[in-house]
Amino acid sequence: MDNSEILHLLEEHDIKPTANRMTVARELSRASSPVSLSELEAIIGTIDKSNILRALILFKDNHLVHTIEGAGGCTLYELCQSHPHSEFDEDTHMHFFCESCHQTFCLSEQHIPQIELPEGYIVSTATFMVKGICPKCNRTMT
Repeated sequence: MDNSEILHLLEEHDIKPTANRMTVARELSRASSPVSLSELEAIIGTIDKSNILRALILFKDNHLVHTIEGAGGCTLYELCQSHPHSEFDEDTHMHFFCESCHQTFCLSEQHIPQIELPEGYIVSTATFMVKGICPKCNRTMT
């Protein structure tokens, strides 16, 4: 994404476009898979961890990022592709964790199935993680 697309994305989600927020959103848009706070800090290099985390929390509160539990319980972040003011998140999809290379992949075309819960339960978010061996690791094992 270029700067004008990042600016539009932040404004669409009612996020004031500061330089730090623009940088964090740009790096999230460039990531080929969900990234951790530590990974973002290493990629960006010019913004300290606390400022990156503040941006990520704001992005999550404004439905600009999804959070996924990664290896060892760390949180991974990815840009959300649903409409910013929608009550329902149309971008719920599965993720795949490779037990060999420890990388998490988005399976964007594989949507989370509708789950019927007993009366009284209210869903706020849902994640669906599949674990196994990714195609790259599978090729090196055979």
